[in-house]
Amino acid sequence: QVQLVESGGGLVQPGGSLRLSCAASGIIFSNFHMAWYRQAPGKQRELLATITSGGSTDYIDSVKGRFTISRDNAKNTGYLQMNSLKPEDTAVYYCNAYTFSFNYWGQGTQVTVSS
Repeated sequence: QVQLVESGGGLVQPGGSLRLSCAASGIIFSNFHMAWYRQAPGKQRELLATITSGGSTDYIDSVKGRFTISRDNAKNTGYLQMNSLKPEDTAVYYCNAYTFSFNYWGQGTQVTVSS
């Protein structure tokens, strides 16, 4: 059974930091590319960052320089380090592990940026 479990969300003040984790089981994690998405209330799910199985990364402009995606294949875990958080970063954050043939999602973790 494949599972992706996100953790690390919570309430943080503007300018603060959080590190999200995505623990994978039931897959050979090193074979999968990984991505982080978020969905704010009333908005579509938005792709934030990707990391390939080989470690190449890409970001959307609004998080470039603030967010860092990474992975530890030995721990079957992906990460999203989020710095300089803004109220508009408030959303449910999802991890996604995918190949050409498979696509798996976590259940999401809430991030709220508020003073």
